[in-house]
Amino acid sequence: MTRIDDNPVGAGHAVTVRGLVKHYGETKALDGVDLDVREGTVMGVLGPNGAGKTTLVRILSTLITPDAGQATVAGYDVLRQPRQLRRVIGLTGQYASVDEKLPGWENLYMIGRLLDLSRKDARARADALLERFSLTEAAKRPASTYSGGMRRRLDLAASMIGRPAVLYLDEPTTGLDPRTRNEVWDEVKAMVGHGVTVLLTTQYMEEAEQLASELTVVDRGKVIATGGIEELKARVGGRTLRVRPVDPLQLRPLADMLDELGITGLAATTVDPETGTLLVPVLSDEQLTAVVGAVTARGITISSITTELPSLDEVFLSLTGHRAGAPEKDATPADARQEIAA
Repeated sequence: MTRIDDNPVGAGHAVTVRGLVKHYGETKALDGVDLDVREGTVMGVLGPNGAGKTTLVRILSTLITPDAGQATVAGYDVLRQPRQLRRVIGLTGQYASVDEKLPGWENLYMIGRLLDLSRKDARARADALLERFSLTEAAKRPASTYSGGMRRRLDLAASMIGRPAVLYLDEPTTGLDPRTRNEVWDEVKAMVGHGVTVLLTTQYMEEAEQLASELTVVDRGKVIATGGIEELKARVGGRTLRVRPVDPLQLRPLADMLDELGITGLAATTVDPETGTLLVPVLSDEQLTAVVGAVTARGITISSITTELPSLDEVFLSLTGHRAGAPEKDATPADARQEIAA
C-alpha cells in the first residue's frame, strides 16, 4: 500500500496530484494538472465554467479515470486502490444526492450500512449527525419535504457518515439563500476543526475567502495560479488608496487636484460620498508616494489613509479573463456521463 508518508512529494499533504490529464473526444478537460492539498486545510479550486473543476473532483473520487497522470488521496493511490480510497473520502456535489423518498434518518442509516458499519454503529452515527446538523426534528420526514437548506445539510451529513479524512465539496452552496449558506460554511469550518481536509470548488468569491486557506485557479484544464488569498491578490498587482479627509467637502477638490497633477500612469480617482472617502487606484509604490505627498502638500487635514489589495473577484478576472459567473452546470459530455454510470 502506497502511503503519503512514504512519498516525499506528498509528505504532509492529504491530496497529491501530478500531471493529471483527461480527454473527452477532442476536448481536453484536464491538461497536466498538479495539485497539493495540505492535511487539515481547505483548498479552494476556482475557475470559469468548463475549466475542469468537476472533472478533477470526479477523478479524485474514483468516479472516472484519468488518461494520464497520478493522484494520491489520504495515502491511497486513486487508480490502484479505489476501493480503499472510497472508505476515507466524502463527496457533496452540486445537487442533493440523497433519496428523497426516504426519511432523513433512513438515508443516513442506509449509507452507513453500505459503508459496512454495523447496525448499531450506523444507527448511532445517523443519530449523531442529524443532531449535529440540526435535523433531529425532521429525522422521520421524507427528504422530499425538506427545504433546500435542509437537504444540503442532509447531503453534508451523508458525506460524513464514514468519518472521511478528505471531503470534496463541489459547488456546495449552489442555490442556497445567504442564511443557509452561512450555516453550511459554519459546518465546513467545524469539520476542518476536527481535522478533515476539504477540496472545495466554488464560483462564489466570498465563499472562497470565508473557507479556503489556499486557492488553485484553473482555466482550460490547466492550473494557472496557486497560493494563499493575499498572495494571489498581491501577485495580480495594484492597490487602492482610500483617503478620508476630515472635512467631506474637501473630497471633490482633492479629487480634481489629483487628476490635474498628471502623475504618470495614475488612473482617475473616484469619490465615495457614502463613506466620505476618495478612492485612488495605484499600481506602484512610486504612485502611492506621489499621491500621499500631493495630499500632504495641499494642506488638507486627513482623517485616515489606507491601502486595499484587489478583491478576489478582480484577481479571478485578471487571471482568467472571465468574471466569476453563475455556478457551473454539469457540462460533462455524454461519453463521460456513460463512463460514470458504468
